[in-house]
Amino acid sequence: MADAPEFVTLQVEEGVGTIRLDRPKMNAIDEQLHLEVRAAAMEASSRDDVRAVVIYGGERVFAAGADIKAMSQLDGSAMVAWGRELQNSFRHVAGIPKPVIAAITGYALGGGYELALCADFRVLGVSAKIGQPEILLGIIPGAGGTQRLTRLVGPAKAKDLVFTGRHVGADEALELGLADAVVPDDEVYSTAVAMARKFAAGPPLALAAAKRAIDEGLDGSLDAGLDLETRLFTELFGSEDQKTGMRSFLENGPGKAQFSGR
Repeated sequence: MADAPEFVTLQVEEGVGTIRLDRPKMNAIDEQLHLEVRAAAMEASSRDDVRAVVIYGGERVFAAGADIKAMSQLDGSAMVAWGRELQNSFRHVAGIPKPVIAAITGYALGGGYELALCADFRVLGVSAKIGQPEILLGIIPGAGGTQRLTRLVGPAKAKDLVFTGRHVGADEALELGLADAVVPDDEVYSTAVAMARKFAAGPPLALAAAKRAIDEGLDGSLDAGLDLETRLFTELFGSEDQKTGMRSFLENGPGKAQFSGR
C-alpha cells in the first residue's frame, strides 16, 4: 500500500471525522481499499479532535461490494489470508471507541453493507439499496454479514437476507431495523454529520464506555455483561468529565455540561 492513501481519506471538522471512500466507480472493496479503511479507523480512534465518525462513500454509492474480479482469482488457501485481513480491517472500524454513523447512498451490498454494519447507526437515502447477495455467487458473507447482521435484526431476518441475496429498499430496511433513518438522497451526508455533531458534544470517555459495554456485553452471558457494566461505570468516577457533568447538573440542570474528554 502506498504511503499516502489513494482511495480513503479522513477529513476532520468540528469534532466529526469523515472516513471517505473514493474508489471509482462503485467503491469496490479490494485489499488496498480495506487496508486504507483500517488505517483511517485507527487514526480516527486515536485522534482527540475526532469525537464522532461518519463513513461515507459519496453522493452516488456507498460501496457496491467486494472486488469480485480480484476475488475470483483466489483459491481457498489464498482466501484464508485475504478473509482474515478483511475481517481485521472491519474489526478496527467496529472497534472505534466513538459513535460511528454510516451515511449510505446508492448501493451498500455485500462487503459494502458489512462495512456499514460496523457502524453504530445507518442513515440511508430514499433510493438506497442494501443486501448480502453473496449466496448468488455460491458463497456466503465473509466480513460480518452472518454475525453482525444477526445481532442487529435477529436470526430469521438475517437468514432471509443471506439465503435469498435479495436487495432491500430503504423503506423496508427501516422497517426491518437495517437502517436507523431514511432521508432524501441529497441529505444523507448532512443528516449523518448532524447526528455525529450531537454525539461529539457528549462526554468522550462515557460514550466509549457505553459503546464497549453494549458491544462486548452482547458476546457473553448477562452476568458477564453486568459485571463489565459495573466496572466501566465505576471507572468513570475517576474522570474529570464525571465531576464536570454532575457539578453542571446540580448548578444548571441537565444537558448543559461542556466535556473535556479527560
